[in-house]
Amino acid sequence: MAILIDGIGELTTNDPELGTLRDAALVLDGTQVAWVGYSRRAPVADERVDVGGRAALPGWVDSHTHLVFAGDRTAEFAARMAGKPYTAGGIAVTVEATRAASDEELAANLRRHVEEAARQGTTCLETKTGYGLSVVDEQRSARIAAEVVDEVTFLGAHLVPPGAERKSYVDLVCGEMLDAVRDSVRWVDVFCEEGAFDEAQSERVLRAARDKGLGLRVHGNQLGPGPGVQLAVRNGAASVDHCTYLTDADVDALASSGTVATLLPACDLSTRQPLAPARRLLDAGAVVALATNANPGSSYTTSMAFCVATAVLQMGMSVEEAVWAATAGGARALRRDDVGHLRPGARADVHVLDAPSVTNLAYRPGVPLTWAVWRCGVHPMFSSERDS
Repeated sequence: MAILIDGIGELTTNDPELGTLRDAALVLDGTQVAWVGYSRRAPVADERVDVGGRAALPGWVDSHTHLVFAGDRTAEFAARMAGKPYTAGGIAVTVEATRAASDEELAANLRRHVEEAARQGTTCLETKTGYGLSVVDEQRSARIAAEVVDEVTFLGAHLVPPGAERKSYVDLVCGEMLDAVRDSVRWVDVFCEEGAFDEAQSERVLRAARDKGLGLRVHGNQLGPGPGVQLAVRNGAASVDHCTYLTDADVDALASSGTVATLLPACDLSTRQPLAPARRLLDAGAVVALATNANPGSSYTTSMAFCVATAVLQMGMSVEEAVWAATAGGARALRRDDVGHLRPGARADVHVLDAPSVTNLAYRPGVPLTWAVWRCGVHPMFSSERDS
């Protein structure tokens, strides 16, 4: 059934030719966008929804989350707010709880967070393993994630679990563990950071992943300057995520490569780290994405709107740049061309705001502005349903 979404006051398409349209309309046919243009030229469809002058944009593409987990780290957050520095050591707490949880508990928790994100306009979402850190627990985490989300990343190289010897654990990640998860994942990530995995160990993980035909991602330059960015660019990784501490050489490398710099402002705020240098990256010509890094320890939020507002208010990005980074930028980081934009042939992922323009995402920070969401042509939530 074709659906005409009409009466759009401002339509952000992220298409270089279409640009931003006023008094616009969309036609969704099944799971795809069939037509985009001005309301006065809109074709007839089976169903018409008048959004009353509200703004519409592509659904958020959250390209970095860690949502297969169990347990609670509220105490760690409280300690951090009281002055304790973030060292990523709390990951072990989540590993213990995740290993103890049943498949049903992990799946229910994952679905709850994905649905929470969807109610805020997120229509395409990546999530990682990395809280199992054993063959059996990483395998089941990958399998559960593959049943729920759009993109799954293997992050066995998140941290060396307590009691394990580092070299033996890297051997396990690159061998038996990678083989066990391979059929459920598209990507492999590595936490290249002091206290996690050094450059040589990280490179070994990436090479093993590439040999298996999987795409590459890197956690890098979060806790201090390090080799993560250069490692990601050298290996042709789709993205390097965090990018909090960058040298001029790091910025130049990103600007001259196809590796997306994925910035995670909610994590920077929660860990009381400096915010990533978004303006510096954009001015150099790097491709920037925004993502939530939703996880129980360092960034427990599924709100892409919060990340957009932070990027505008505190990181020097314009509203248009931030919205692009949270939609088309995320799609670039996932090497997808079907999401993050609204042009004919795109996946029918539409986010309607209860506001006349996307500027309100930063102008009214913290206000829940999502009015309606379509994902793959299905609208799971309208504001009337939210209010009932």
